[in-house]
Amino acid sequence: MLDFGPVLRREKAIQELAAGLGPSELAGLTEEMCTLQLDAIQGAIDEDFSFVPDDPDANDTFAARSEDVGLSWTLGHVVVHTTASSEESAALALTLARGLAIDGRSRYEVPWERATSAGFARRRIEESRRMRLSMLAAWPEQPHLENFYSPFEDRP
Repeated sequence: MLDFGPVLRREKAIQELAAGLGPSELAGLTEEMCTLQLDAIQGAIDEDFSFVPDDPDANDTFAARSEDVGLSWTLGHVVVHTTASSEESAALALTLARGLAIDGRSRYEVPWERATSAGFARRRIEESRRMRLSMLAAWPEQPHLENFYSPFEDRP
């Protein structure tokens, strides 16, 4: 597992953390992440995925719909969001590795309203694992590691 602490504390740029990571290392980290996610929900039952917690501080400023900004996230919502974010990162990494520029987002998130069972969540994590590993396997033998993209203006 990577320690993102130095990046979060702005002691290190994400590029420094990622230095030396190629497709095989990223595949290993993907396997580790998906296994940890599956382990975390191992004992969960269907009701756990549709339970709406009381979160008066909920404030999703990036919500696709204005009515979802103050929505408390269910466990199912967390699963579909984390898998979508990981898949988007894998797709962007493949684009960069091929020597292309990033032009907009590359994201699809399964509607969180569908994520109401333990079986759905497990299948979603496994599907995400397969998709991400496939994108890593598609990297060219000599990836364009000099290619760079930063979605945030205030970060390196």
